[in-house]
Amino acid sequence: MLRRLTVQTLGFVAAMAALLFAPAGTLDWPGAWAFIAEMVVASVLIGAWLARRDPALLRERTAGLFRPGQARADKALMAVFLALTIAWLPVMALDAARFRVSHMPVWLQVVGALGVGLCFYLAFVTFRANTYAAAAVRVQAERGHRVVTEGPYAIVRHPMYAGALFYFIGTPLLLGSWWGLAFAPPFIVLLAARAVMEERVLTAALDGYPAYAARVRYRLIPYTW
Repeated sequence: MLRRLTVQTLGFVAAMAALLFAPAGTLDWPGAWAFIAEMVVASVLIGAWLARRDPALLRERTAGLFRPGQARADKALMAVFLALTIAWLPVMALDAARFRVSHMPVWLQVVGALGVGLCFYLAFVTFRANTYAAAAVRVQAERGHRVVTEGPYAIVRHPMYAGALFYFIGTPLLLGSWWGLAFAPPFIVLLAARAVMEERVLTAALDGYPAYAARVRYRLIPYTW
């Protein structure tokens, strides 16, 4: 399992680096190196923690984005997410590194780095509370799937999605691309759509979820939505 995690992490980081540095046309891009470093460190630390404390969740997370029993709507949403990300990274590279259209203050890049770090921290907190936090939306009957109400789930129903909001805003700030921020609204709309779709699946198939949703009112942002 650790071998698969290592291979997937290296492959993911290599793909991200290629999508950034190839269109940038240069390796002299400190923001991109900082972003890659954050991705590597966070992935290694969280992966090592899961391998030790929750190998079942690690197996589920490394099984892929598309799984048997996964809702069709979720497969479609994840395909759109993937396509949008593949477009997003090169656009930021062209903007911030090759043509240098955007001029981002250093302090905002630091804010972006903190946002990306906060995203990974919220992901870790979510994994610590919920062993069923899979990448694919499906009810994991084979693992005794139950409703989780502890930790961040006592505040919002989708804490990891809430953390992703910081990623979609923090990444273009860290990379120094104003153009990249234009992708944040579509990403957020897709996240919101996935949250609603996931709740329909869980409400229909997971005992206790309707009562939990009635008790915890907010999906992503406390006191807002």
